[in-house]
Amino acid sequence: MNTQLKHAMTPPVLSGTEAQLYVTDLKASCDFFTSKLGFTVDFVYGDPPFYGMVKRDHARLCMRLVCEPVFVGNIRQREHLLSASITVDAAAEIKQLFLEYQAAGVGFHQGLKKEPWGARNFIVLDPDGNLILFAGPAD
Repeated sequence: MNTQLKHAMTPPVLSGTEAQLYVTDLKASCDFFTSKLGFTVDFVYGDPPFYGMVKRDHARLCMRLVCEPVFVGNIRQREHLLSASITVDAAAEIKQLFLEYQAAGVGFHQGLKKEPWGARNFIVLDPDGNLILFAGPAD
């Protein structure tokens, strides 16, 4: 590639990321994310369904059906192994989201907490043991 062409090319822009959650019941997972966390089902694929995606605003989570344990015992909870991290832009939004999920009866691995690095976050525990972090600025 010549130097002139190299300078004219714009580097690729990464426009998003989608976490993949391993679930044992795709329908139950879709129901949890829609009824408890305010997501909508983007698609479900397969006959019978084995893959799908839920979304809320710009956050997207893929779900892959698995029939055997992916993790040993409760290692995810013991080691705080996150399956996904979702952010909001303002401190008021993270508190509002936490209160929304609390009112919906969502199970938490960690309640709303201010971190030493300046974030405020909480961690939701889904029916399959996936830990999903929701974070925003502390102030």
